[in-house]
Amino acid sequence: MHDRPGMFVLPNPWDVGSSRILAGLGFQALASTSAGFAASTGVADYNITRNLKLAHVCALAAATPLPLTADLENGFGDSPETCAETAERVRAAVEAANALPFPFLVTARVENFFTGVPDLSDVIARLQAYQQAGAHVLYAPGLKTMEDIKTVLASVDRPVNVLMGPRSGFVPMAELADLGVKHVSMGSAIANTAYGALVHAGEELMATGTLGFLKGAVTGKALADLMAKGGRQLAVIRRHILEQVRRQFRVQARMGAPSVRLGF
Repeated sequence: MHDRPGMFVLPNPWDVGSSRILAGLGFQALASTSAGFAASTGVADYNITRNLKLAHVCALAAATPLPLTADLENGFGDSPETCAETAERVRAAVEAANALPFPFLVTARVENFFTGVPDLSDVIARLQAYQQAGAHVLYAPGLKTMEDIKTVLASVDRPVNVLMGPRSGFVPMAELADLGVKHVSMGSAIANTAYGALVHAGEELMATGTLGFLKGAVTGKALADLMAKGGRQLAVIRRHILEQVRRQFRVQARMGAPSVRLGF
């Protein structure tokens, strides 16, 4: 997708149902949201274990046929020593990704604007270090202005992901595309909006006992239809992948490699 012209938007589902709904709406790819998933388990962001996060990402990947970007927070390493090794970890991840028999990209993320170091020159230096380490996509969430985004784009030669847009004032997606942004993710915004509807509905029931919140509701049938549409191609894709793998093993068997029985 990164080789195609133009920009694409990455909405961030937080469970299998929201993944299939977004796929059913026609999005080309998805991205997980650490904060949205954490809320769905009843905890704040950065309180999910690595095993739970990996199981969640696997569930999202299996839910639709769309490419998925996984939000792995800080890589589950908090110590200064671990942080100092980040570029090396990116380089090792890229080497592993490039060796896989299917497309797999590594997005390297700089969180200066979330950690109290809003220095654009430092952000760019870190992104360039990740670029040198081989990262396929670069990401600095929280860029403040369109000029900041433009400066970052001019400073690197890899596709850049932007979180929603400039924090000083969000703009239509078309304006980000015109700058040269490759894709835009929504972070926890969609999950927060859905949970916001839940909060407002609960508040109305508690305060007045009325059902005005139903004006924004979607019917159960509409949701079911979207989820069915979003997962419809899975069986076809799985059969295609299985046939490709079986064909590869048949070739290996003719060359004398051990036989393996496959199925899922």
